[in-house]
Amino acid sequence: MACQGLGSRATITRRPGKKIIDAGVDQFGGENCPELVLQLLKEGRITQARIDSSARRLLLQKFELGLFDNPFVDTTKVSQVIGNPVSIKAGEASQRRAMTLLKNDGRTLPLTPNKLKIYVRNLDPKIAAQYGTVVDRPEQADIAILRLNTPYYPVKTDIPIAKMFHHGDLDFKGKQKDSILQLLRTVPTIVDIYIDRAAVIPEISAGAKGLLADFGASDAAVLDVIFGKDKPGGHLPIELPSSMEAVRAQKEDLPHDSRAPLYKFGFGLTY
Repeated sequence: MACQGLGSRATITRRPGKKIIDAGVDQFGGENCPELVLQLLKEGRITQARIDSSARRLLLQKFELGLFDNPFVDTTKVSQVIGNPVSIKAGEASQRRAMTLLKNDGRTLPLTPNKLKIYVRNLDPKIAAQYGTVVDRPEQADIAILRLNTPYYPVKTDIPIAKMFHHGDLDFKGKQKDSILQLLRTVPTIVDIYIDRAAVIPEISAGAKGLLADFGASDAAVLDVIFGKDKPGGHLPIELPSSMEAVRAQKEDLPHDSRAPLYKFGFGLTY
């Protein structure tokens, strides 16, 4: 017996459903299968008291948040919350503090501001110009700064929520990979990669003079860390595998188990 969830098909049955409840889960996410829980209740495999306990914990949080007292937003205070200078400052500081330094070959970083000719890719040249002289070609530069996103490859699906997620292999391929490696061979390059999921980047890591990971950061935040205005203080919340073969050989339910990871869970340098 199974049913369709919001994000997958035939995703839970009674047996794993009971295990999930026994483990302490109070609410299934992305599922619309109440009949499974009701069947477990009818069979006596879970008790009404267990259901009541989950309901009590879930409702308690809502009461503590005041959702039953006043569920409506006070529109007169929106301008005090959205764009609040204190919140913006805290957010910008967290972007810089979370920057994770993975490689610093020859202690290249931090760079010296206003002393270098810089070639930038995937980064606003106007912002970069505040840190050095921006040039049009990598051959003209003392150093290049390259921003990347973890690769993903779209899949065909009729499930709307699935279209929102990044799928597929974690490595760069084809012309995109060749273009990156060509830049690394042309000029000393600092690479920053946005880690919204694990990335497989052994060749990029090997060729970069400096390698950083961010988890959502502005160009200014990245450059402030590269040029030493702020220090990187982050650590990887996941490991970065060494190959797609290592990824495919991983166990689905065991974290941090890929063979010879490029960068281990928790890794992070500073200066």
